[in-house]
Amino acid sequence: MESAGSKEGTNNSGSKFKQEIHSKVIRAGKRTYFFDVKSTRSDEFYLTITESKKRFGENGKFSYEKHKIFLYKEDFEKFMESLQEVVDYIFEKQPEDELVSRSRDEGYEAETETEAEFEEAEAAEVKDYTNVEFEDI
Repeated sequence: MESAGSKEGTNNSGSKFKQEIHSKVIRAGKRTYFFDVKSTRSDEFYLTITESKKRFGENGKFSYEKHKIFLYKEDFEKFMESLQEVVDYIFEKQPEDELVSRSRDEGYEAETETEAEFEEAEAAEVKDYTNVEFEDI
């Protein structure tokens, strides 16, 4: 298995191009965020930000609800400035003690993992819990 920090992909025509370059995963309570650096065929980097939430259906099976943002290099500066501005506003208006204790309670973690590896691990965990034989009880 390849490291999430350096990946090489191939397109359908067989020529190599870097599709997924680097990934960062942040587990945040019931949500998981993926920050993925990808490359176009012309080797221009861009960022995808994915929010993934596990949803359970009536039959007990689960699926992932995903929301994705594509952010291109020409928009990075404005995006970062605006993000910093709203984060500063939140820290200014809401006591830090509340934010710190809430993030600890919700189990925020940052890891390097791809979205596919995350879903595979989650599926394996659920599979282990649901495969119970009556002889085991």
